[in-house]
Order: sequence, then C-alpha cells, then structure tokens
Amino acid sequence: MSETTLYVELGDRRYPIYVEPAGLDGLGQAMAQHLPLGRCALVTNPVVGALYAQQALDALQSAGFTPVLVEIPDGEPHKHLETYAELVASLLDLGINRKTPIVALGGGVTGDIVGFAASTVLRGVPFVQVPTTLLAMVDSSVGGKTGVNTTHGKNLVGAFYQPRMVYAAMEVLHTLDDAEWRCGLGEAIKHGVIRDASLFDWMVKNAEGLNGREPKIVAEVVRRCCAIKAAVVAADERESGLRAILNFGHTFGHALETASGHGVIRHGEAVAIGMVAETAFAVDQALGTDPDLPAQLREGLKALGLRAMAPEVSADRMLAAAQMDKKVEGATVSLVVPVRMGEVRLAKLPLDTLPTLLSYASPQPPVEEI
Repeated sequence: MSETTLYVELGDRRYPIYVEPAGLDGLGQAMAQHLPLGRCALVTNPVVGALYAQQALDALQSAGFTPVLVEIPDGEPHKHLETYAELVASLLDLGINRKTPIVALGGGVTGDIVGFAASTVLRGVPFVQVPTTLLAMVDSSVGGKTGVNTTHGKNLVGAFYQPRMVYAAMEVLHTLDDAEWRCGLGEAIKHGVIRDASLFDWMVKNAEGLNGREPKIVAEVVRRCCAIKAAVVAADERESGLRAILNFGHTFGHALETASGHGVIRHGEAVAIGMVAETAFAVDQALGTDPDLPAQLREGLKALGLRAMAPEVSADRMLAAAQMDKKVEGATVSLVVPVRMGEVRLAKLPLDTLPTLLSYASPQPPVEEI
C-alpha cells in the first residue's frame, strides 16, 4: 500500500491522503478500506481516460467494486455549469444511490466539477479524489473546495464538500506536459512562501531534481505540501480565517485568468504571476513586507522554470473580474500579504486599491518576467 499516508483531521469526517510511489494498482484496495464494495462511478476526461482509466477500472474491479466509466470534457474552458449539469444527468441515468462512490480521476478541473456534482446529486454522495496533475496533488484535491466557473469569475458556484480519501499516485505524473508540470511547481512553492520557509529553500535547492521529475524528490514535495494544506484545512475548513492564506497570489491570479479568458493562461502560471505581483504591491504600499522578498520569490520561481509574463489584458476586464471575486466584501478586498518567507498575514484593503494592484499586470518590472 502507500509509502506515506497523511490525514485531514476533521473529526468523524477525517480522511486519508495516500502518497503512493507507484501507479493506480492499489486504488481499489485503498478505497475498500473506507467505502462499501459495490457499484461506483469513475469520472474522468478523454485525455486522462486514454492513459489511466483502464488501470483504475482494473484496480477497482480487483478489489470488488463494480465501476462504470463516465467522461466529461477536458480543460478549464469546460469548467462551467453546463458540464456540471450534464455530469449530474449522467450519474442519475446510471441509477446511483446515496452510497454510490464517485471517483474523480484527473486534474484540478475534473476534481472540482466531480466534487461539486457529488456534493449536490441526491443531496450528497461519497467521492474520492485521484489527482493526475502535480497541481491537483499538492493543492486542489485536498480540502473539499469544489465548483465551476462562470463568465463573472473563477469558482463562483460551488460547495465545500470533503472527499472520503485522496489517492496521489506518483507514476501518473510521468505523462504530464512540461507547462502543466511547472504550474504544479508554482502552486507547490506557494505553500513554502505562506507557511514553511524551509520548504521554499528545499525546493530551490532541489530544483534540478524537481525539474527532472526525480520520483523521491517529487513525492517529498507532494507530501510536504499536503501536510501543510491538511493542517490549514483542519484548523479552518470553510475559510473563515486561517485557510484564506492559501489564496496568496489568487486575488491577482484569478482576475488574470478570468480577464484573459478561462483556459488561455493556466492556473498555476496565473498564481505564480500573482504571487510576484502581490508581493511587489505589498512592498510598494508599505504593508510590512520584507523588501528583499520579491527578488527572492522571483529567483525561486525562475529556478523552477516559471518565467511567465503577464499577458496583455484589458485593465477594465481585470478590474471587473477582481470586483466579482469572493474575496471582495463591501468596500474592502481581502489580500494575503507576505511578511517574510514562510509568514503571511491577512489584510483587508480599501476596494479602491484594486486598480493599483492590478496595474502590476502590465509588462514592467517587477512582474515582466518571473
């Protein structure tokens, strides 16, 4: 079974995160420890399905489950209410009941849509996260945030709904393309900035191994990121306080994603750009940020191959997207302000500071190249 098992401590909803050095062969055995045998629905997309659906189906069948395969479209442009509605209809067509597990096999988009469907169909059925991207392993598969995008912004329709387990199999990362790999590294290094300076330093020191996808080093970064996120979620499941620190880089990043058109810029790229922009903004606005931190962050991202430039995006569209963000409350916007490496604080800033923050999207230092 798994080399490492972590837990998200939520009382009677406690669930494991398996960090498995091999592939999906142990998925069924792991699920059988937490869910009753019988029918289950394996939901994936055509890209991931062509690579790993059969392996997952075989693992589930060998453990005593009777899985049925369901496909949804691949990619951020399909993360919307229509895909969600079609998935719910497909699940109901299968005749599922409230004990039928729904297994999400894919990246963050698939996990978010499947989790949202699982939270609402029949008023909630059990679901399992089987992330197949580095970004999903280190972040989105853990914590129970589910949802879809709208034309107004990212993840504006959804629910907090925890999985019964997360199964992160390192071997599935071998087929990830380089751009998506870098996105995962960007989200991973965020955990170091907000919570663990030693993780940031370790990732930079091991950049060559991470870029080369050395199995032990990759498993270690997944384990450390999941441990950080599990602790934060256990302390603040519904983001009433501490959990908001996980949004570092997202105020800017989500606005950039929405304004440029969902799927044009990848989430991890947008967050990396957002982290640099928000850090530079915090220094310029004298919000108590170490003035050396923007350069330190840029160098760390550069070592991991993250050199994205903010695309040319309409300032009006950026502002409109940011104003619809969930972090806007009345006349204020919540921002995760980095203090020093490994430490951040939450600040509520006047809404009229948004245009200044978003101006860091223009191709000028310090966000021209990261």
